[in-house]
Amino acid sequence: QVQLVESGGGLVQAGGSLSLSCVVSGRTFSWYGMGWFRQAPGKQREFVAAISWTGGNTFYLDSVKGRFTISRENAKNTVLLQMNSPKPEDTAVYYCAAATSREYNLVVALRDYGYWGQGTQVTVSS
Repeated sequence: QVQLVESGGGLVQAGGSLSLSCVVSGRTFSWYGMGWFRQAPGKQREFVAAISWTGGNTFYLDSVKGRFTISRENAKNTVLLQMNSPKPEDTAVYYCAAATSREYNLVVALRDYGYWGQGTQVTVSS
């Protein structure tokens, strides 16, 4: 059974920094693309960042580009999201996700993620 467990959420001031981590178990972690999504109250879940199997390729939501960094440590079955200079509009529940298949190296579409963590709340104060 594939399990994803996020940690690291909390309250952060705008302009500060926060790091999220996600540990994956139940499958060969290094074979699959990984991603981070978020969902604010009353809004749909949206893509934030994705990383390829080896970590060599990444892709970001335009509004977080240059501020957030996704990375992975395959030896530790862990994917990370470093959030620098967060803004109040980044406030949301953040979800770690694992791609369903190995068809694509870098996965962006929500429908192609079949495994999800429980989510961790990130609140950015102004």
